[in-house]
Amino acid sequence: MRGFLASSIGVATAAVLALPLALPTPALAETVPVIPAGSTQSLPLVPIGAVADRTPGVPGMSASPRGPETQGLAAREVKTFSLVGVVWDDVTTQLNGRVQVRTRSVRTATWSDWQDVEVHNSEHAADPDALERDSGRVRGATAPLWVGESDGVEVRVQAELGAPATRAGSRLPSGMRIELVDPGAAAPTGSSDGKNSGPADDKGEMVAPGLTMEMAEASAANVPHAALGANEITELNKADSTADAVFASEGELTAAAAPYIGPRPRIVTRKGWGADESLREKAFAYTNTVKAAFVHHSASGNNYACKDAPAVLRSLYRYHVVSSGWRDFGYNFAVDKCGTVYEGRAGGVAKPVLGAHTMGFNTDSMGVAVLGTFTNSAPPAAAVDAVARLTAWKLGLFGRDPRAKATLKSGGGNRYPKGRNVSMNVISGHRDGFATECPGKQLYGKLPTTRTSSAKLQGRP
Repeated sequence: MRGFLASSIGVATAAVLALPLALPTPALAETVPVIPAGSTQSLPLVPIGAVADRTPGVPGMSASPRGPETQGLAAREVKTFSLVGVVWDDVTTQLNGRVQVRTRSVRTATWSDWQDVEVHNSEHAADPDALERDSGRVRGATAPLWVGESDGVEVRVQAELGAPATRAGSRLPSGMRIELVDPGAAAPTGSSDGKNSGPADDKGEMVAPGLTMEMAEASAANVPHAALGANEITELNKADSTADAVFASEGELTAAAAPYIGPRPRIVTRKGWGADESLREKAFAYTNTVKAAFVHHSASGNNYACKDAPAVLRSLYRYHVVSSGWRDFGYNFAVDKCGTVYEGRAGGVAKPVLGAHTMGFNTDSMGVAVLGTFTNSAPPAAAVDAVARLTAWKLGLFGRDPRAKATLKSGGGNRYPKGRNVSMNVISGHRDGFATECPGKQLYGKLPTTRTSSAKLQGRP
């Protein structure tokens, strides 16, 4: 099922234009917009190793290969970046092989050891028939890897021995490039060029104090839960969360009918973590409801400090949109290792925003990504607790019991065929809907207690 689009002109802009008349000036954010510039270096990979020994008449192959087919880049100095990933032309082509990178730290001027990049990432995406996949911009991509501020890179991509050919004479996808993402830290002005963008809207105009049109639209989607231009949505106790939900529902919800809404956690907004709103598509995409929450890990590594989480998010967002061709950040929410909750895809934290997180099951669901990789590493208790708090609130808005089951219709994937009705836990792991390692064995093992904790926070018997 395709999600429906809400015009930012017809919905969000109306709220933007009305709000300055209703809200006192102190409720607005600072008068100068703070959006990091950010940049993406996209460097094509070239054949190295055995594949470089070409035999006439057999492009890309060696008569006596000394090893697997390999593409990459030799060590080189580049502009500063903090996150890496590899992309290729055809989103339907799988990269069957191994991707490794080495990077040079700006702070220490030393090179890291070789680090593996998670290859299987296509399952973190829009459903096969979604409008988001029909844009012509979507590309195949590895998971991104956070490496910290770096100014040198070396990369190698080795095809798996015996892997099927992806094209004539090659077992690797065509058009492979390494993406080097700088999250940015400045507050520039000007228009966007797509790859290296500034903060302004199409005309560079401020439509409210400190806000471009795109910023105001994204912020207005969270009214009345937060003021226009807010950097965060404040936490509320259970009673106030219920009252807030009733007020925001405009008569569709009553306190008597919705007793199981958990306390709302503090949520850092897109403005709070510095999302460049000029990158995403303008309209917001919604689904019908939220029946289930899928828990993910970002697979971007654990080598970040909590203070760096906003920069990690800006990098992931840029990688999703600029490098991978998605309409916006893929997940509805993100949680860092210290338990801070962040707004993800634009459209309103309390609304059923259509994400691109669990291929086949994005309709009527939400996706929560815990920043890090939890295949072998245990997730921090603060992060697991934050997932319970977030789901207690958001699922409660839609009357869902975190311990219950929900029936979702598959949009197509490698685990369930398109059209099949599937019974799943209301709080599920990504692997429940798609054959994948996500959210990692260690985080997946925490989901049973997360369901119990979430239901307790809702006040369920």
